[in-house]
Amino acid sequence: MLGEIPLPPYVTGEDAQFAVRAVVVHAPRRWSGGTVCRNDAAPYPCRLNRWGRRVLALRGLRPAEIEALIERGDPAAAVGPVGRPVA
Repeated sequence: MLGEIPLPPYVTGEDAQFAVRAVVVHAPRRWSGGTVCRNDAAPYPCRLNRWGRRVLALRGLRPAEIEALIERGDPAAAVGPVGRPVA
């Protein structure tokens, strides 16, 4: 897709941590005009949120696990080596 942030060739632990921060900081927010990115008011999902979700999916997280990270709201939450969030 044009304008998307490129994915890393392989996902490292550092990439996964950046992705967690991206999805948590760029979470959805209801606004009078619809749902926007909480960080930059771009239409949700913004580019960084989409990038973070794609990276975490490559790391092995399921959509429900990514949603749980967003709900937790901790941009420094650890992601385990096999892709599972660390409790």
